[in-house]
Amino acid sequence: MPARPIIVFDVNETLLDLDSMNPIFSRIFDDPAAMRLWFADLILYSEALTLAGVYVPFTDIGAAVLDMLAATRGIKISDADGAELTNRFASMPPHPEVPAALRRLRGHGFRLFTLTDNTLEISGRQLEQGGIIDLFERRFSVDETVKRHKPAPEAYHSVTAALDLEPGNMCLVASHVWDTIGALAAGCQAGLILREGNAPLPVGPQPDYIGKDLDAIADQLIERYPS
Repeated sequence: MPARPIIVFDVNETLLDLDSMNPIFSRIFDDPAAMRLWFADLILYSEALTLAGVYVPFTDIGAAVLDMLAATRGIKISDADGAELTNRFASMPPHPEVPAALRRLRGHGFRLFTLTDNTLEISGRQLEQGGIIDLFERRFSVDETVKRHKPAPEAYHSVTAALDLEPGNMCLVASHVWDTIGALAAGCQAGLILREGNAPLPVGPQPDYIGKDLDAIADQLIERYPS
């Protein structure tokens, strides 16, 4: 029986419902696709800056991408709109199945952690307002350690180094293929949650676990590593 891995969760969209931000994006941009375009560009430019050897905090990239998206459409983001977007991002609710699935994993002996590109302050607000912060043994942020955004290998290795683990003893759970690719390339296990609009990529390293929600991933982990 292989050793039970620690479980490390991405936060935005994986645990928290990113679509809860749709109404304010739709109001500002008059476009139901604006939020997804903003988030895709946020990831794109966080990765581009990392590849270029430049570190900018994730929240700063998010604000800059918002301004860039607005400028391409001739829209001015007011201070009030900016503040509302920040507050919404910091208070996204968890997906419905997440709290119970996390408790079930803990009940079966799994140690739970988070790893985010966000600052610890923002991710802490998110998880606390979502009522799930106490389910995690420890939270990690690239802002506090390597200052390299995921999927850079240093991001995942910062967790295994801090916990004195081999990468193979860590399983990253995320709803983004780019994140699971990074974790697998860094020598970790990975689980992919197929939130709406997500699908496996049939090239490159493939996730060890794939499921429609966190309950499905938890089922697979518990079956493979029984108490």
